[in-house]
Amino acid sequence: MKWTERNTINQDRKFLDRVLKEIILDHIHDMVFIMKVEDGRRFKYVYVNESAKRYTSIRQEDMGRFLEEVIPGEMADDLMKKYVELVETGKRISYQDVYNVNGNSVINESILTPIKTEQGQIEYVISITRDITPSMEEKKHLLRAKERYKSIIEHNLDAIFILDSNGFITDSNGAGSSLTGYAKETLVNMELFDLFHPQNKALLTEYLYKTLQGNPSSIDHCLLMNETGEDKITQLKMVPIVVDEKCDGCYIIVKDITANHMQNEMIHYMAMHDQLTGLWNRKALDEHIPLIIHNMEERGVELSLLYLDIDRFKFVNDTLGLKGGDHLLRRITERLMTLTNEDFLLYRQGGDEFLFLLKNSSFDDTKTKAKEILSLFIDPFTVKNQEFYISPSIGISRYPADGYDSNSLIQKAAQALFEVKEKGRAHYLFYQTHMKSSFPNHIIMESHLRKAIEKEELFIHYQPQVNLSTGTIDSFEALIRWNNRKFGFVSPAQFIPLAEETGLIHQIGEWVLEQVCIQLQKWRNKGYRSVRVAINISPKQFLHEHLVDTIDFYLSTYSIPASCIEIEITEGAMQDTQQTLKMLKKLKNLGIFISVDDFGTGYSSLHYLKRFPIDILKIDQSFVKEIGMNQKDSAITTTIIHLAHSLGLEVIAEGVEREGQVDFLKEAKCQKAQGYFFSKPIGPKEIEQQQFVLM
Repeated sequence: MKWTERNTINQDRKFLDRVLKEIILDHIHDMVFIMKVEDGRRFKYVYVNESAKRYTSIRQEDMGRFLEEVIPGEMADDLMKKYVELVETGKRISYQDVYNVNGNSVINESILTPIKTEQGQIEYVISITRDITPSMEEKKHLLRAKERYKSIIEHNLDAIFILDSNGFITDSNGAGSSLTGYAKETLVNMELFDLFHPQNKALLTEYLYKTLQGNPSSIDHCLLMNETGEDKITQLKMVPIVVDEKCDGCYIIVKDITANHMQNEMIHYMAMHDQLTGLWNRKALDEHIPLIIHNMEERGVELSLLYLDIDRFKFVNDTLGLKGGDHLLRRITERLMTLTNEDFLLYRQGGDEFLFLLKNSSFDDTKTKAKEILSLFIDPFTVKNQEFYISPSIGISRYPADGYDSNSLIQKAAQALFEVKEKGRAHYLFYQTHMKSSFPNHIIMESHLRKAIEKEELFIHYQPQVNLSTGTIDSFEALIRWNNRKFGFVSPAQFIPLAEETGLIHQIGEWVLEQVCIQLQKWRNKGYRSVRVAINISPKQFLHEHLVDTIDFYLSTYSIPASCIEIEITEGAMQDTQQTLKMLKKLKNLGIFISVDDFGTGYSSLHYLKRFPIDILKIDQSFVKEIGMNQKDSAITTTIIHLAHSLGLEVIAEGVEREGQVDFLKEAKCQKAQGYFFSKPIGPKEIEQQQFVLM
């Protein structure tokens, strides 16, 4: 080789060495140490790269010094052992060590590589050290995530099956084996359909396909068959497994709801059946009638309700005692059940009262059934070796002639039943329009009314009062309702006068006040905005000396602002001007609103409007009814509105049922209106559902 060629090669090698050192060794992130092996198993630093200088205490001036001269004693001993091992074995060594840097643990991984001469002697040792702390942390994180995932699957109380994209089970947890009775090994490669009743196959196929397309889905009820053939009612949740944006299978989470389902079935059965006789109860009747009527309407047929009451059953109880009376009721039930079929259904109303529903019936069919019922009581009943001759009285109502719902039909049948009782018992009558009252006399009504609160028969409905200019609702009128267990719904026009006459009005009025405060508190706790509720106060209540203290007590008890309560009084309650003024001032001192109900129908004196602290006038519905059609009523209504405005009072029109009335009232600048055009009086739940009270 010529000198010039050899010189060029040397220059190239120097250039490559410089490139290797400056560009590669000095700029890689790994730490590089080159040690020269000296006699006596000693190791001298000949090169460290820039990364090694940054992360260790070794400097350029340490080049040419021995390892034990540069590194602290204990660390030097550890390194020396590894270097010696390398020289003795001639094989590459890899190891990890942990250092504490500024309070943080740093994990390094080092690789020692021998560099040998042509004679096979180890002349140099190259140590490349890499900080693997992030990768180790990531491995730990992945391991923890894997363990958490495994824990969620394995320790889940619900069965979990992992399916591949073809719907075959690839794995399951322990709960899966417990639920199905199959071992894990057996479950693998089974189809999901193998676990469930064949009747569910179509449903499972539909939802499994949906899930394997990447859409989560659920099935509320699905019948699973375990290994022993036992049926389990389950609830399924299907979750797709998405890998690289492709569905690679799915999780099937199966919850055993058999116990809950059976419990709910039992609760539902108990709620719908009478405990003594096992018959359907009144609640079941209320649910059945709308369904039956709906099905019948499509075919244009009729329905009869037969209300049956055992005559003089009280004397039986007095003779036999309550247990004996219950035994007799069961015996009566057995006889009545002999007449039942899919078109003739039997219910127990309570006590000694039963109800029959006769579907698809004509007038003559109903008479025939009533006679069959009466014939069941010809033979005596024997209880404790004693014969009892008893008879039933039957009142009958018909759909659609006498009503369109269970309450109306029961009420009309009850009225017919009273007529039977009045006319000698032991026969039947159909309802007729002259049978007006649910109660045969005031004495019976009073007796039931006295127990109405105790038996939770009273309830409150609320009628919205609509702001005519904005369409919003921020006030309601509270209206009491009575659903008597024996006689059905009773009109306030019937029981309120009796309550005033007997003094029960004070107890009932206080109950209404408390119920309104309780309801307002519930709405406030739910975060609904504040509304005002008007409560009717009878003249006798209004003059009661403890009225103000009672109102104040309930406002404080339920933390209700006084501005949420409005007291409605009639003009008839304001005859005693001095006493009225005194009471109204006390009420206003509480901060509540005062309104005059049915304005214009009673003692209409402008004098009391001037003197009394009144906030609101309510126009009686008798005027509102004819506005737009009767010139005088329209003029009176307009005058009342203008009068109220001039006195700074709010005006509310009652009984609004037509759009024309609304237009007239808007034009007359009436602030608010209430009536069936907007809403009938409804319960609190309906108010919330219709969003009459909002956040």
